[in-house]
Amino acid sequence: MAEVARRAGVGIATLFRRFPTRDDLITATFAATMTDYARAIDVAVADPDPWQGFCGYVERVCSMQARDRGFTDVLTRTFPNDTSFEADRDRAFRAFAGLIQRAKEVGRLRPDFVPEDLVMMLMANAGVISATGNVAPETSPRLVAYLLQSFAAEAAQPLPPPPTPRGVYRALRRLYQQEETC
Repeated sequence: MAEVARRAGVGIATLFRRFPTRDDLITATFAATMTDYARAIDVAVADPDPWQGFCGYVERVCSMQARDRGFTDVLTRTFPNDTSFEADRDRAFRAFAGLIQRAKEVGRLRPDFVPEDLVMMLMANAGVISATGNVAPETSPRLVAYLLQSFAAEAAQPLPPPPTPRGVYRALRRLYQQEETC
């Protein structure tokens, strides 16, 4: 927080008056991004073709992630003091789960796809983005295209069971805790 205050050209007391906690600063910083994330699911759900909506949403979220590496951290953390922020994320997650179901019902999305697969995909995409940086920006969209093709029902082959929601949550917490110690 001291570094943020220094870069902003304000005193630490001024920063803490406006943002009493680190989480307050984070949610304020990413409020517009979270709004864009919530809008992206609205656009996807409104698409009359659930498969196209699904693909468009995944591409949009991964593109947002490539533009702003902090976005993944924001999606994987909880901010209990910012109910609006949490509500946008929760609504987007529920809408995405509904979109998954619709894409399965029309026979386009593989039947074993689960919402946690998006989290896994974002983790993989984060690794690609981190490894390639600005040197090879076309790498992330290519990974996303490969993965979307693998999500298509016609490409489906048996997979190992998906991670449990609790397991994914614990993995994200572990990842976040590791990043905090760095």
